[in-house]
Amino acid sequence: MLDPVGGAAIGNAVHTCYIMSANINKDLVRERDKCNFDIQELIHIIDGGREKTLMRKKVEDLVLSIEDLKDEIPEDYLSHKEKFENAVRKGCKLFDVYLQLNDNNLQKADRSPSNTYRIHEGVLKQVNPFLLHFGLFVPTIANQANSEQQAKWLKKSSKMIGTYSQTELGHGTFLRGLETTATFDPETDEFILNSPTLTSYKFWPGGLGHISNATVVMAQLHINGKSHGTHLFLAQIRDFDTHEPLPGIKVGEIGPKLGFNTANNGFLGFNNYRIPRTNMLMKNAQVLRDGTYIKSKNDKLTYGSMLLIRVHILTDVAYELARAVTIGVRYSAVRHQSVLKEGEPEPQVLDYVTQQHKLFISIASSHAFRILGQWMWKTYTKVMAEIGDGNMDQLPELHALSCCLKAVSSYDSVQCVERCRLACGGHGYLLSSNLPGVYGIVAATVTYEGEYTVLLLQTARYLLKAWNGAINGKTLPPSIAFLSDYMNQKSRTWIDSPEAIIEGFKAVVAGKIKTAFDSIQSHVSKGRDFEDAWNLSSVQLTAASEAYARFLICEVFWSETKNMTNVSRNVAVVLLQLAELYLVYWALEKSGDLLMYSTISKKNIDNIQSRYEELLGLIRPNAVGLVDAFDIRDEILCSTLGSYDGRVYERLMEEAAKSPLNKDKVNVSFHKYVKPLMIKHKL
Repeated sequence: MLDPVGGAAIGNAVHTCYIMSANINKDLVRERDKCNFDIQELIHIIDGGREKTLMRKKVEDLVLSIEDLKDEIPEDYLSHKEKFENAVRKGCKLFDVYLQLNDNNLQKADRSPSNTYRIHEGVLKQVNPFLLHFGLFVPTIANQANSEQQAKWLKKSSKMIGTYSQTELGHGTFLRGLETTATFDPETDEFILNSPTLTSYKFWPGGLGHISNATVVMAQLHINGKSHGTHLFLAQIRDFDTHEPLPGIKVGEIGPKLGFNTANNGFLGFNNYRIPRTNMLMKNAQVLRDGTYIKSKNDKLTYGSMLLIRVHILTDVAYELARAVTIGVRYSAVRHQSVLKEGEPEPQVLDYVTQQHKLFISIASSHAFRILGQWMWKTYTKVMAEIGDGNMDQLPELHALSCCLKAVSSYDSVQCVERCRLACGGHGYLLSSNLPGVYGIVAATVTYEGEYTVLLLQTARYLLKAWNGAINGKTLPPSIAFLSDYMNQKSRTWIDSPEAIIEGFKAVVAGKIKTAFDSIQSHVSKGRDFEDAWNLSSVQLTAASEAYARFLICEVFWSETKNMTNVSRNVAVVLLQLAELYLVYWALEKSGDLLMYSTISKKNIDNIQSRYEELLGLIRPNAVGLVDAFDIRDEILCSTLGSYDGRVYERLMEEAAKSPLNKDKVNVSFHKYVKPLMIKHKL
């Protein structure tokens, strides 16, 4: 048997988790024997190469070797306060580990999408309360502060543990509506921060409640009575030694949520709180000593950190979806239910085509969003490099892409995780399955860093501008250039293939943009203001943006998979099957749109349905191998249903035994409440 991260091995190569029972469920053994591709090869592809797999395993082994990170009491039975304090304890240990692994300089750590540090999800069970310090506070300073500010604020001795405070109680994605003010005082060379209304309180920033002692704040800049819009400022909010809130600061935590309950999301209010003028992040816009305001070359440069987070969300949801579908597929291989044919044993639930329909799209979607995230990362780094050279031509396209792709991938992932939960029946409802936990994490992505509908409407503005450009014969950005072909009526005859589906989705995008455009024009022609016309047409506008995102995901997933190099034939085949499954699934889901806008026929749709069912059958033998290739350790899955050894029923009973209610054969509530009730009513 080869080493867990070694080279080629047989299809059922040993999994790399290995604190487990030697007794692996026989159904899973048989499933792994069926696998016809090299699992280790696919693991390396998902990780981004063998070296990254080695690094990930090094991190996992190191973290899991730390005894202090293990819980004595199951997380689910802790109070809200206890969960937070436990997460802080573990978060500090992880901080030490990550410093050690990055030569004591986390600022220089690689920020490209990676699974290297996913182990924290298993250790913490929920979210690291320091997440926003590394995920948004530090990147914002790196992207928005000038070199002098970066040198001062990013050094280890700065004593800052930070967060990013943008969202307010009364405003979220609509940044122009933010109410927090930063008023320049020329006499003292300071900004005065104020929260003038209840709705102006910052609300939701992670780590703000009790972890952070500093924050980047987005506030309305006022100079000499004139507003200059939203800008970013650095504010210390707690004493660096005592951690007490500073005078003029009101800060706390917002309470329990559907998920993210260790994220320490907080609220923050300012009352005439003064910060130095030099605490305005001044890489792009500046305020000079005399109050002179120097405007940024492009207002959207302030949103650079949000763009980065949206790029990372694509790979984040891909990973969470991998967790969910690993649980769903393994459980479905172990679970037997009902009878297909009289006289035969109960089949594995995974043999039911309806179960394959529920689950296999989640395997495909995880790969799609991972590949999409890598593609967006390359696009992001390229555009940011161009911006550094003074070229901002591609910024509008990057903004539009990040908006719609973040919106659709997060929304789809929520639906897929819920399908995985439902595929596990009643057991999926248990917290010990961890499917509710994964759902809570993914559900948050639909709204943070841009709410779903608002982001689609932002992309819609870009699409309408592109439509106007196509009408006037202008050259369009690469991702939307096909609108010119639509204008020239270059429709293609449908020939059943993945490429035909992609072409069909192009026609859907063009048709939906035209529908939205025509709707707005119709309302305007009847005397309505453009803004009212936009609102009345907003359902069509969001539909156009969703279609645009769907086309992009399909095109990128298919082309990137098809053009992979240095891949064995068997791995290439199974990845192409997943990519094609993704395309045909969404072609069937959007068949009405394709019939309305493309050249597809009912016969073509019948053929696609047949191909979909064929693909389910082709993927079925490799289903367990495919989720094994996500290589998510049991300690990260945290699931009674999804463990590598398949001891589902034993683990369910083991977890049930941990309930504090089972410590006593008779709970005190019986004698205190139930028995008196029975006596009173002679029950």
